[in-house]
Amino acid sequence: MILYEMIDYSTLKVIWWVLLGILLIGFAVTDGFDMGVGALLPFIAETDIERRVVINTIGPTWEGNQVWFILGGGAIFAAWPPLYAISFSGFYLAMFVVLAAMILRPVAFKYRSKRPDPSWRNSWDWALFVGSFVPALVFGVAVGNVLLGVPFSLDNDLRMTYEGSFFGLFSPFSLLCGLLSVAMLVMHGAVWLVMRTTGEIATRSRRYGTIAALLGIALFALGGYLVASGYVDGFRITSDVDPNMQANPLAKTAAIEDGAWMANYAAYPLLWIVPGLGFFGLLGTLLLLQTRMEMLIFAFSKSAIVGIIATVGISMFPFILPSSVQPEASLTVWDASSTHRTLFNMLVATVIFLPIILVYTAWVYKVLWGKVDEETIERDNHTAY
Repeated sequence: MILYEMIDYSTLKVIWWVLLGILLIGFAVTDGFDMGVGALLPFIAETDIERRVVINTIGPTWEGNQVWFILGGGAIFAAWPPLYAISFSGFYLAMFVVLAAMILRPVAFKYRSKRPDPSWRNSWDWALFVGSFVPALVFGVAVGNVLLGVPFSLDNDLRMTYEGSFFGLFSPFSLLCGLLSVAMLVMHGAVWLVMRTTGEIATRSRRYGTIAALLGIALFALGGYLVASGYVDGFRITSDVDPNMQANPLAKTAAIEDGAWMANYAAYPLLWIVPGLGFFGLLGTLLLLQTRMEMLIFAFSKSAIVGIIATVGISMFPFILPSSVQPEASLTVWDASSTHRTLFNMLVATVIFLPIILVYTAWVYKVLWGKVDEETIERDNHTAY
C-alpha cells in the first residue's frame, strides 16, 4: 500500500479543515491581543511613558505571533488552492489594505522611539492604531461576506470571474461582523494589559475591556439572530457528493436557502456547545474583569475567540467559500482541496513542526513573562521600545 493511502482522502480533507480552523484561531488568540493592544493605545495610555509601557507588553513577542498569519495563508495556498486563488483575487483590494496596515505596524514599532519629539511619537502611535484596528475590522468584514456568499462564478474551465467591488464588501451584516471582530480583539487586548501592567493602565484596561465584552455579547447575539431568523441566507448542497472526489466545484449542485446555516446544529444538537462557548467566554471575561483573577480572565477571553470563530466554521461546513451568484460553484471541503498525496505530506510536516512551534512559543512567553511598569521602562531605556 502507498504510504499516503494510510489515511482516507475524505478524512484528510476534514483534518485539514480542522487544522485551518486551528491556525486561524491561533492567529486570533496570539496576534489578536497585539491588535487589541494597538487599537487601544491612543486611548488607554495618556503619557509617553504610559504608551511605552503598553507597547512593551507586546514588543518582544508580536513578530512571533504573526507566524500564525503566515501559517494560515500557507495552509490555504497548499491545502485549498481554489480557495486561495478566488479569495485573494476577489478580495484583492481588501487584502491590500490589510497588508498595508500590517506593514505599517512593524514600522511603527521600530521607529516610534527613535526620536524624543512628541509629535513624532504621537504620529507613530496613531500608525500603530491604524495597523491594528484596520486588520481587525477587515478580517471580520471578510468573514461576514463569506457567510453572505461571495459574488464569483466559474466557467467550464474553472476560470473565475469576480462580480463584486471593494465598497460592496461593506454591507450592514458584514460591518456587524467587522465590529464584532474589533470588539472581540479589543477585549482580548485589554485582558492582556490587565495581566501585564499595573496602576492606572490596568484600571483603564479593565474599563475598556468591560465595554468591549458587553459589545461582543450584543453583536454576537445579534449576528446569530440574523442568521437564525433568515435575514442571512445559507447554502445547501442539493446533489450527491463523493467525499473522495478530486477538486472540481462544478461537480455538484447547490442552492441558497433560509436557515441553511443552522442545519448542522439541527442535525447535531451537541454542536450548540460551540456558540455556547463563545457566549460563556464573553460573559466570563465580562464578570472576571471586575476581579483580580488575571490568568483566569485570559483563559475566558481565549475561549470566547475559539467559540466565535468555530461557530462560523461549523455553521458553514462543508462550505468554505460559497458563491452568491452561482451557488453550484461554491467551494466546499469535498471539492476544493489539493490532492491526496499533497494533503498527506503536509500533514506529516505539520505533525512534526507544529508541536515544535507550540513548545518554542510557550518557552518564549515563559521567559518574557512578568509585569511591565514605568520603572522597568526607565531602567531598560536603551532596549525598551
